[in-house]
Amino acid sequence: MDSLNCPLTCDIFRDPVIGQDGHTYERKDIIAWLQRHGTSPITREPMNIESLRPNHVVHKIVDEFAAIYKKKDYQFRLNVDVRKTETRPWFQTFSKAIYKAEWVGRQGPPIVLIKIDGAKANHEALFYVQLTCHPHIVRTFGLVESDMNSVMLVQECAEQGNLVKLLRENNFKPIRNVLVEIFIQIIDAMICLADNKIVHGDLACRNVLVFRCNPIVPEENLVKLTDFGLTQGSNIFSVAASSSKTTMTIIPVRYAAPELLRTNGDKMFYSEKSDVYSMGVLMWEACSYGTLPFVSLTNDTDVRRCKLRGDQLPRPTICDEDFWSAIVHCWRLEPSERPTFKELRRKIMHLAHGSNST
Repeated sequence: MDSLNCPLTCDIFRDPVIGQDGHTYERKDIIAWLQRHGTSPITREPMNIESLRPNHVVHKIVDEFAAIYKKKDYQFRLNVDVRKTETRPWFQTFSKAIYKAEWVGRQGPPIVLIKIDGAKANHEALFYVQLTCHPHIVRTFGLVESDMNSVMLVQECAEQGNLVKLLRENNFKPIRNVLVEIFIQIIDAMICLADNKIVHGDLACRNVLVFRCNPIVPEENLVKLTDFGLTQGSNIFSVAASSSKTTMTIIPVRYAAPELLRTNGDKMFYSEKSDVYSMGVLMWEACSYGTLPFVSLTNDTDVRRCKLRGDQLPRPTICDEDFWSAIVHCWRLEPSERPTFKELRRKIMHLAHGSNST
């Protein structure tokens, strides 16, 4: 049910208000929008801040929803609290399946169930709920009881899918400043993870979910980061005892930092700087409109060899000198020479104010 989510941020309401266009928004977000535009973000008709009125009905529903899942300690039962709406996965890899789902017996935001084989949670459900209370991290509502060799998460649903699918299949060709805005949102999420001493370990466009997109207008794009911590270097998930080859144990060679390839994914070498390297590859992938890194090489061994000797991906045509310099800086072979995410954000923010907007 979308009525519990603000159309601007796709987050659950905290202070919902109705505008004169008849739509409900989060108060602080619609005020910020109206201060910039003076029109409804949905109808584009003139609208002013004075017209906003509290939506007491939605506020009551949101409060009831929050109280119920807090009472359950964010731990849910399949077919009792949540259920799959389709038996076949919406998306599936060899060790992860995503199912469209719904709440049982109550109103709530649109959700999916994510089942990850070969992984187990290292913390109580509340930890994952609190960690994902960030505007650019996919919201986790809790855990679902599952077998000992898998973990199942209840997460918000992104109908647009992931960024790489949008770029490759839907002819989404964002201009330079739209890409910059998307990168800033992802980097903001990574700063949050880094501040919490969490390594993502698999930064790639496939792990960026798209909630709103506009190839021309930067502020009409909203992305959120997902699938973090599913690596051998994780401190929030761990490899299930019976697992051999899973998402948790495989190194994404085309995106991984050289120090991880050199040590075969030794836990000691996962760091913020290894994530920064992958962020550079992610930016290249998006600037290349979804092209697979090292696409001419079909063998991961050849990709590994190229990366260890410092071979670089080709410069995309959309990248000017400053843009390309920011990406290449992420690929320094020595981790200490790469920027932190906070330093990278400053560089990318500078690009947002550049004169070249196409």
